[in-house]
Amino acid sequence: MTDSNDDSRFIRRTLIVIALVALTILAWMLREVALMVFGAVVVATLFQSLAKQFERLHIPQGIALLLSVLTVIAIVGLSFALFGAQLVSQAEGIREALPRAWASLQQRLAGFGLQGQLEALKGQGSGFAATAGQFAMSLGGGLADALLIVVGGVFIAASPRFYRTGILKLFPSGRREVTASALEDSGNALRLWLKAQLLTMAGVGIATGLGLWLVGMESALAFGLLAALLEFIPFVGPILAAIPAVLIAASTDPQMALWVLGVYLVVQQIEGNLLQPLLQQWAVDLPGAVLLFSLLAMGTLFGPLGVIFAAPLTVVIYVLIKRLYVREALDTETSIPGEDQRDND
Repeated sequence: MTDSNDDSRFIRRTLIVIALVALTILAWMLREVALMVFGAVVVATLFQSLAKQFERLHIPQGIALLLSVLTVIAIVGLSFALFGAQLVSQAEGIREALPRAWASLQQRLAGFGLQGQLEALKGQGSGFAATAGQFAMSLGGGLADALLIVVGGVFIAASPRFYRTGILKLFPSGRREVTASALEDSGNALRLWLKAQLLTMAGVGIATGLGLWLVGMESALAFGLLAALLEFIPFVGPILAAIPAVLIAASTDPQMALWVLGVYLVVQQIEGNLLQPLLQQWAVDLPGAVLLFSLLAMGTLFGPLGVIFAAPLTVVIYVLIKRLYVREALDTETSIPGEDQRDND
């Protein structure tokens, strides 16, 4: 009888281990899908934040959400109606100018006798050309994923309590109250971070476009929009935004390239020393080292999509660790980003 119980216990434990390993493998295989789900949560947070502004006007919740979605669509549509033709024209000009700028840069390096650097650049250029087709073919899939994330965000924003209740049911009943409070704190912090980030993106885009226009750089509007969009990605985004502008300017006039580089440097100084300190007073002040290494980790695990969502995901994880581990498990008092503004938002 004892041997039978031991065998039964051994089989049960073996099956549990196999199930855990299988779940781990499945989670790893579906990691990109999980990140897309988080992207939908970010979009839902944006829609809900805007809907709350309509709710303050005593508009019912469902209608307020509908108005928030329509407002975003209207803003995007109006922007394209006003600047769409100009943006498309400037983007097409940038696309055609980049190969010429690359060739001009190679010629300049060859003229200075930098043959070794030239060969290295040629190798990088050929590698870039080889992957350009793959990038172009994956662009359609990326747009489809973006649409799926937006639609998923609308569904989550429409029934947040349903999904929140489903998550809480996965935890023991005795820990659901703490978990619910932690989810509320992380959601509030994410909402505040999004507000600050959108304001920063708008400020950077306007300042970059205006600065490039003042120095006489072509396609200033397109470059300003690119700077605004890439500002969502910390550290790497501003560098990626500056590279095409500086490269195109250098192909025509080295002095213009210096002016363009100066514009990007000045804008980033304003963003780092003025915009961020002001906005982080009421948003989430993430430690720089935490954000930097989380960017590297997310890029390694999830690729480009991980880089895009690294910052908001870090905000959520950062708040959950402080709330559940530092405050609850270690019983150590610590401030939760945005906790004092939960009732005011």
